[in-house]
Amino acid sequence: MGKKVCYNVRMSNAVEFISAYNTIDSRLRAIYRGKGNLQFSDLVRRCAEFNKTVRRYEDDLLLCARLRNVIVHESKKDRIIAEPCDDLTRLICHVAELLSSPPKLSALKDKNVTGIDADATLADALVRIAQTNYSNLPVYREGRMLGILNNRRVVRVVGQALERGEDIDEFLKTLCVDVLHEEDMFRFYKVLGKENTVQEAIDAFEENRKLLAVLVTASGYVGDKIVNLLTSADIPLLIRMLEE
Repeated sequence: MGKKVCYNVRMSNAVEFISAYNTIDSRLRAIYRGKGNLQFSDLVRRCAEFNKTVRRYEDDLLLCARLRNVIVHESKKDRIIAEPCDDLTRLICHVAELLSSPPKLSALKDKNVTGIDADATLADALVRIAQTNYSNLPVYREGRMLGILNNRRVVRVVGQALERGEDIDEFLKTLCVDVLHEEDMFRFYKVLGKENTVQEAIDAFEENRKLLAVLVTASGYVGDKIVNLLTSADIPLLIRMLEE
């Protein structure tokens, strides 16, 4: 659960209203990824185009923006010029809490991610890729994930062996662990934990155009068993989760 925005202690509706408003403003800027120094109303309109929560409460938020300006700019040091009604205060607190508690990757159903043993051969990996049509094979040794063997790497090393004139049957006996490149893990993959947010997974693809997959483990540590593997094909699903 995200940080609770409204507290049980009785306080002025105006104070509670402004606190929730500031939370929403911060969340909208995070959702919009800081593209320009936009005013609150402009942020609401733009975020409403792709965020279902903002779209649902768009008119209410625009009303709250006008009321906030009156409270902040017209109030005196010893007197608040306008006190929001209970219903509006509850509504803005509710929206703030919705936006402050984005869904986590734990909401996704775990997948049975097909992997391969470190001591399996390159030929075994090719057969596994052909059987499953998966292009990313986690390589394990005694339950620890050592890296990802992807079809690009397999094609490259096989092609290089052919170019060198090696006996391809002998080369295909190469162990999977010997084909792994440590740099591939940092260049083409991102490891996140189940407690990371869906937004962080989407951001990973935005930040690295070469990313092949987000690897989800229970803890978020490299080497742990992968419980979910997300590719760019999963982005529409992740966006729907954010909107809903």
